[in-house]
Amino acid sequence: MAACARALARPAFGIACPARRLGVLDLGAISQPMRAAPRLAAHFHALDGSRPVQMHGTTVLCVRKDNKVFMIADGQVTLGSNTIKGNARKVRRLKEGVITGFAGGTADALTLFERLEGKLQEHPETMRACVEMAKAWRTDKYLRRLEAVMIVADANISLMLTGTGDVIEPEDGVIGIGSGGQYALAAARALIDIPGMDAEAVARKAMLIAADLCIYTNNNFTFEGIEAKPKEKAKDAD
Repeated sequence: MAACARALARPAFGIACPARRLGVLDLGAISQPMRAAPRLAAHFHALDGSRPVQMHGTTVLCVRKDNKVFMIADGQVTLGSNTIKGNARKVRRLKEGVITGFAGGTADALTLFERLEGKLQEHPETMRACVEMAKAWRTDKYLRRLEAVMIVADANISLMLTGTGDVIEPEDGVIGIGSGGQYALAAARALIDIPGMDAEAVARKAMLIAADLCIYTNNNFTFEGIEAKPKEKAKDAD
């Protein structure tokens, strides 16, 4: 009788509820199945073994086409399941000819903006400044705790910077970051070859598509643009 009483007192994860048992085994925590779920979900966003990378609730898109660069971002700020602001500015001009956008915490992004401005003063070339910024972001004890992803663009180059030390230049001149970044990126790549659509038209249409698909993205856009000088053709030798 005592053995029967002990059996009845046990949680029925593996007997009466096979679906629960499967979930508990997947999470690897029989006594606390729901508490283990966030830890498991965090690993789905890990790019490498160093630390989990979170998807930030925003969308920033940069499109380069026909010697024009256009960067656009939505204005939604989400705190948990609540939208607390709809007109945040996530794109800014660092200096003449250099624009940037961020996905991540506001305080983290402002700190990174200040550091990047300092690097641009030390190294006027955008690529060199971004490489030095990524090195500091990766190795500095304080900066490496900041969670954000940035896009930096000038008349000649578009780059994506991350806290893991990555400095990535896309081959097609299109970059999308944030929770809706992949939607905007896919839409922009589909639109970029259409005749008659310049960089601004492509970016705006792609962002409208992302706003329809991503619940963390609205259609209150802020943007910056750069008119790139056309490259001079080499003169033929006489």
